[in-house]
Amino acid sequence: MDRGYLDFERLYPFHHGGAFFVIRGKTNLKCRRVYSSPTDRSTGIICDQSVLLTSVRSAKVYPEKLRRIKYYDAETDKALVFLTNNFALPALTIAQLYRSRWQVELFFKWIKQNLRIKNFYGTSENAVKAQIWIAISVYVLVAIMKKRLKIEASLYTILQVLSVTMFERIALLQTLTEADYKDDQDQVDNQLILFS
Repeated sequence: MDRGYLDFERLYPFHHGGAFFVIRGKTNLKCRRVYSSPTDRSTGIICDQSVLLTSVRSAKVYPEKLRRIKYYDAETDKALVFLTNNFALPALTIAQLYRSRWQVELFFKWIKQNLRIKNFYGTSENAVKAQIWIAISVYVLVAIMKKRLKIEASLYTILQVLSVTMFERIALLQTLTEADYKDDQDQVDNQLILFS
């Protein structure tokens, strides 16, 4: 999580629930070092410490130890401070987890934009996973169909057309390509004219 989510009152239930978090530390974070682990500075890890929060409010809502890792990112030429409740993973892994968080955010953004999941029909882990896998499978099948049939329309347009014509008995290629439609207004109707 980014620094905007640094709320120890919200993070403490995660800790008690058995989950771990990696979050950027703010520059004005008040804490006391309890223990320092040895580090290899060639990996970019400057320090790996166990800390206790010293701010009155923060220490009250999060009374347990945190792990503070300072990492130098050579690509951006910045020193970053991470806080986590995970003491088992190596410090470099924690830094890499934070770096890969953007890929996770992009994945969920892609899901929201492309998979047309309006709401989940079940709330269990299995139900959510099943619905996401079904949506991904449909998306991949439509992408394969687009490539094999050499359809010019975008995947979004194809999915829109398929959702509207799902129960019609029309060939897919005819539905998704420019068809030559005839205007039947000139034909004589067999219907009787009521008012003339």
